Amino acid sequence: MGSVRMTQITALVLKIVAAGYRYGFDVMEACDLPSGTAYPALRRLERAGLLKSRWEKAAEAYADGRPRRRTYELTTAGLDALPEAERKLAEVRRLLGDLPPASTGKA
Repeated sequence: MGSVRMTQITALVLKIVAAGYRYGFDVMEACDLPSGTAYPALRRLERAGLLKSRWEKAAEAYADGRPRRRTYELTTAGLDALPEAERKLAEVRRLLGDLPPASTGKA
């Protein structure tokens, strides 16, 4: 197990998995992140011990006519890290809320 820096992305992915999104593609859609951002974040969180994953049985996927999916879930350490993730996301919301509206430069 390692440690992970709680960035906005890792906080968002952790929160989304805690909310019940279990498959990488579902996490990607719920976070509105590209695969090149979501999947590395999932791997970092798993390496840090905040998530664990397992591959579904090949027979299940075959019966549904699709590739196998990896399921992610929070570990006890992940559950303990949720308050930090919440603080990070609240900070981002506050900072974004403090920004003035964008100007398009058109009169």
